[in-house]
Amino acid sequence: MVPAFDSCHNKIMKMIYIADDERNILTVLQEFLTSAGFAVQGFLSGDSLYKAFQKSPCDLVILDIMMPGTDGLEICRKLREISNVPIIILTAKESELDHIQGLMQGGDDYITKPFSPSILVARIQALLRRTNMETPKYETFTIGDLMLSEDRHSVSCKGRPIDLSVTEFSLLLCLMRNADIAVSRSDLLNQVWGIDACEIETRVTDETVRRIRKKLKSAESKVKIKAVWGYGYQLETEE
Repeated sequence: MVPAFDSCHNKIMKMIYIADDERNILTVLQEFLTSAGFAVQGFLSGDSLYKAFQKSPCDLVILDIMMPGTDGLEICRKLREISNVPIIILTAKESELDHIQGLMQGGDDYITKPFSPSILVARIQALLRRTNMETPKYETFTIGDLMLSEDRHSVSCKGRPIDLSVTEFSLLLCLMRNADIAVSRSDLLNQVWGIDACEIETRVTDETVRRIRKKLKSAESKVKIKAVWGYGYQLETEE
């Protein structure tokens, strides 16, 4: 991707891809996000966004769920297979299930229509801050053969980098901060996604842990994520 450059403010602009089959909504979002300082490209289907992303990845993706062709959830899953790009899910449905399905497919945040464009901008900025770690804490955690650096937003095994999405990094960070104890699913839901576990039961944590485990296994790490039955997860190291 060729970075978009804002000559007025002498800075590189973040590129956002949006897929929504409602042309009027797409136009409004494009205009609002452009005025907020982002470079924006809109698509009327998830399939066209996915094809464009394969050729030229962006900095953040916004996906509507209900679209002709491949729906937003499937596009989210396909994107997560090839990239750790931050993804925001849009849905017109009030169903909890749609929100949770979006997160389980690898989405990092969701917004229910109708919504204020200014709220969307705030959520985008918060997600990009998490991605870029614009407020570094300069903490490094080492457990077994894993090293996690907060300021660099990086994880490595025996010196080799492991690519994690924003959400996967946040969950592993939470486990590494509490390496000696088990962390409950409710605490993970609250700290990683901001979801109140008292109001919602979900398998979002389980699915995210599954993806992290797969990446740790590929890296041949001896650090494992152990399930504590009926409670949550804890890190353990093979001797």
